[in-house]
Amino acid sequence: MCLAIPAKVLEIDYPFATVSLGGAKRKVRVDLLEDVKPGDYVLVHVGFAIQKVSEEEVREIERLWEELLRE
Repeated sequence: MCLAIPAKVLEIDYPFATVSLGGAKRKVRVDLLEDVKPGDYVLVHVGFAIQKVSEEEVREIERLWEELLRE
């Protein structure tokens, strides 16, 4: 099973971006995606941003994780 974690893009230094993952800053590759800019949300898998997602999708993913962790 593979997991991708939602992150907010803080700054771009192509082909890398600094993202916020739950408050922790990490550097990830963004060259698999087009038109990534600060403020965007992406799904990160093993150091690569693999998909852009909306803020609403991020909230839903976080809600589902919280629900799973309570069980």
